[in-house]
Amino acid sequence: MTKPDSSATSAAAERLANLIDSARPDLAAMEASSSRQRFPRDAEIARLHGIALLQLGRLGEARAALEGARELSPRSIEVLCNLGSVLLASGAAPAALAALEHAQALAPTHPAVLNGLGNARRATGDLAGARDAYEQATRALPDYIGAWFNLGAIQLALGEMAQAERDAQHALTLAPRHPEGLLLLGHVLAAQRRYAEAEAAYAAGARSAPADARFPYQCGLMAEEQKHHAAAAAAHARALTLDPHLDHALGQLVFLRRQLCDWRDIDPLSARLRARVGEGAPGIAPFGFLAEPAAADEQLRCARTCAAGIEASTASWRARLAFAHPRQRPDAPLRVGFVANGFGHHPTSLLIVAMLEALREQAIEIHLFSTAPADGSPMLRRLRTAAHAWHECVNRTPQALASTIHGAGIEVLLDLDGYCSGAMPAAFALRPAPVQVNWLAYPGTLGAAWIDYVIADRVVLPDMLDTQFSEQVVALPRCFQPSDPTRVVAEPPSRIACGLPETAVVYVCFNNSFKINPASFERMLSVLRAVPDSVQWLLCGPDGADQRLRAHAAQHGVDADRLVFMPKLPHADYLARYRHADLFLDTAPYNAHTTASDAIWAGCPVLTVAGATFAARVAASLNHHLGMPQLNARDDAAFIEFATHIGRNVSARAALRAELAACRQRSGLFDMRGYAADFAAILRKMSQRHRAGLAPGPLD
Repeated sequence: MTKPDSSATSAAAERLANLIDSARPDLAAMEASSSRQRFPRDAEIARLHGIALLQLGRLGEARAALEGARELSPRSIEVLCNLGSVLLASGAAPAALAALEHAQALAPTHPAVLNGLGNARRATGDLAGARDAYEQATRALPDYIGAWFNLGAIQLALGEMAQAERDAQHALTLAPRHPEGLLLLGHVLAAQRRYAEAEAAYAAGARSAPADARFPYQCGLMAEEQKHHAAAAAAHARALTLDPHLDHALGQLVFLRRQLCDWRDIDPLSARLRARVGEGAPGIAPFGFLAEPAAADEQLRCARTCAAGIEASTASWRARLAFAHPRQRPDAPLRVGFVANGFGHHPTSLLIVAMLEALREQAIEIHLFSTAPADGSPMLRRLRTAAHAWHECVNRTPQALASTIHGAGIEVLLDLDGYCSGAMPAAFALRPAPVQVNWLAYPGTLGAAWIDYVIADRVVLPDMLDTQFSEQVVALPRCFQPSDPTRVVAEPPSRIACGLPETAVVYVCFNNSFKINPASFERMLSVLRAVPDSVQWLLCGPDGADQRLRAHAAQHGVDADRLVFMPKLPHADYLARYRHADLFLDTAPYNAHTTASDAIWAGCPVLTVAGATFAARVAASLNHHLGMPQLNARDDAAFIEFATHIGRNVSARAALRAELAACRQRSGLFDMRGYAADFAAILRKMSQRHRAGLAPGPLD
């Protein structure tokens, strides 16, 4: 048998390398396949074949090619490093780690080996080990840009913000204006809530890589954090122009357009978003999707896709932490944890504080885990006093938060954020508690295997919706939403001072602007047209939203001056203004939630139409449990008819207010001691099932 000509194999390998360097992996893969038939014993050709296949995303074939190269050259550092990369891309992190540990044994100080080893350790959840490997790589080769980027990223993942920032800045001194370095720096600054600086870093990245959609997308997120909604929407639109398949940006753009009341092309954009959710597109934020005219099964699909991504990203940490949950004795005290980004001057706190104060009477140990910076508010002080233990968890990584929860011995853990802003679902995905519950702030299913129950009631979540929730549904015998009955509704400033006419009928809707869609707004305008001596009082929206609503009203036959806008005010001042309002006109498909409780407590009736999803039924639940079902109109026509009758009839308005005042006193809607007793009974049943070794199930 003739021995292969070494010059021929070298020439073939060189051609393959040139094709790969020229960004033609397709041609390289075709030629490599032919060359491997001619030179079946050449490891380098097999290795280059694997690299080309990896670049084409043909991971199974790439792995086979590199396994073949390793058989031919088992001590080749290059082969082992490339094999490790393919194994990592294939999700085979333990096998990748083994390959790279073999490479390290052969070349202990090889920078590429150490960098690859860091990647493998990170994929298996060993962040500290990954940091050690990256640090060794930077010592072995001080100008190794990729290792510096990886080192900064791992410091960020470990929550070492100051060191992450130093590493990112150092990498940028080695490679000024490097897009990946600027992206990393932006992430580090964003994690520290330094949003303006983060936006500047991302903007610099956009200048360095103008075709990279990641940078305008990140700029949009940072602009939104700073309440620059119009700039955020423009940034996400730019990102979509660069990458029409960037579904993250599509979801954000649609939600921002709704906040801005900018309804240009909103229907086709919404339809496109719903189609992508139906196709299982990752990255679409479930919270924003609740404002779309989507059915409950679509919301479940969106949530499940989001949860699947979180589940995958936390798998290695979950395996490494492997939290154990030994069952407590049947008579052991019940320790309950509440996790929220809204402990302080926040709507969540306004809802729960009085209930938590009453819950202390129920022999339940209350732990509050706060992920937001302390604001020093009176509300925060009340919450601290209500809790048996307060845990300051601001800027914690999901792993650190989960470890704190597990270390506190929590048996039943309630997620008060779900997928709302500031939520930390990844911490719950690590399973720090044996029983985990979705409650209150997120009005929908989380679609997550790590959440066992959702607490609701049978108006907001009727039996027919149970199949659209991944959680076991637990129904309170009262409205699921608590509230604070200790609030004083003060006398408001005069009507004139509030910008209202002295004698007009005042319809109100202080919902956030994203809830006011064209259909809900047309319903309001229909009422205004039917009751000429009336105004609609709204909450000011961002960046020209008020002017857009006024222009829309004028285009549809209603004087723009009949829309009155209230700026955002301190809670007590805002609450007092309901005394001037005659009727709250709700929105769909995302109702008034906390705002509806506020209105009812302040004496203003809330008119709604019960929709087909959780988010569309909260106001209806409040009215039902208040004892005023007549405020739950059967459809839009009945809604308009009822609102018109109230607007035209002084005695009807007075009677409605009087009935609300009486129902508020006798209904139990604001009875927080009763709520706490019912809530405690549910928590105990959850605990009893767990202690009996039973899986989550019906508690009836």
